[in-house]
Amino acid sequence: MTASTADAAPPTPGPPTDTPHTPARAPAPTPSRLLALLRWKPLHWAALRLVALGVLLAAWQLVVVLEVWPRVLVPSPGEVWHQFILTSTTHDGVRGYGDHLLIEHLAVSLRRIGIGTGYAVLFGVPLGVAIGLLRPVAVVLEPAVTFLRTLPPLAYLSLLVIWFGIDESPKIWLLVIAALPPIAAATAAAVRGVPRDLLEAARALGARRWSTLGGVVLPSALPEILTGVRIAVGVAYTSVVAAETINGVPGIGGMIRDAQRYNQTSVVIVGIIAIGLSGIVLDALLRGAERLLVPWRGRA
Repeated sequence: MTASTADAAPPTPGPPTDTPHTPARAPAPTPSRLLALLRWKPLHWAALRLVALGVLLAAWQLVVVLEVWPRVLVPSPGEVWHQFILTSTTHDGVRGYGDHLLIEHLAVSLRRIGIGTGYAVLFGVPLGVAIGLLRPVAVVLEPAVTFLRTLPPLAYLSLLVIWFGIDESPKIWLLVIAALPPIAAATAAAVRGVPRDLLEAARALGARRWSTLGGVVLPSALPEILTGVRIAVGVAYTSVVAAETINGVPGIGGMIRDAQRYNQTSVVIVGIIAIGLSGIVLDALLRGAERLLVPWRGRA
C-alpha cells in the first residue's frame, strides 16, 4: 500500500520571491582609515599649511588694524612685504640694505655657518670618538665639552673680540665653539652605545682595533653623529645674530642688528623670516643627506 499524502514530510520553505534585494552597506570610515587616506595625499597637508598661514596673516593684520601696539612696533604684513622688495632689489639708486641685497646678506651668514660647522665637525667627531672610547680622555675633556655646551654665545663673544679683533675670525670662532659641543656629545654617546655583540663578532673574525673602529664603531654610530650635526647647525644658526653683532654687515644677523638700532621693525621681521625659511630648507637638505648616508636607519 502506498503512503498517504498526509504522512508525507512538509516541503522546506524557500526564500520569499517578492522580497526586494537590499544592497550591503559599506563600512563607515574609521579615524584610522581616514588618516591612512590622508597619508597618501600630500596636497591635503599642503592645503592645511596654507590655511594655517592664512589664519596667521589674518590675525597679524587684525592686530595692526585694532592698533593693539603702535605701528612702529608691529608693522602690517603689507609693510613687511614692501620692505622685503626694497631689501631684495635696487630702488632709486639704493641697493638693498647697507648696499647689499637680502640674498647677499643671507649668503654671507650661510657661508660663516658652513665654515664654523665644518670646523666643528672636523674636530668634534674625533673628540667625541676619543671621549667615547678612552676613559682618561673622557675624565679630562667631557666636563670641558659640557661647560662649553651650557655657555650662551654672548658670554664669550667679547673675549673673542679681544683676542681676534672685529673681522671674520671672532665670528667663525664663535660659531665653531657653539657647534662643536653638540657634535662631540652626540658622537661620544653614539660610540658608547655601539652593541657589544657587534664588537665581539668583529674581534672573533680577526678584526684589529683600527679595523673595528672604521668598520663597526663609526658605521654603527653614524646616524647619531648626523643627528648631532643637525643639532649643531641649528645652534650655529641661532648664534649667527650674536656672531654678527660686531661688524656683521654684510650678514643677515648684522642687518637685523643694524635695523634694530634705527627702529626699522619691518627690516628686522624680514631678516627673521629669511633666517627661519632658510633654516627650514637647510634642515630639509640635511635630512635628505642623512637618508642617503644612512638608509638603514629605522629599518634595523
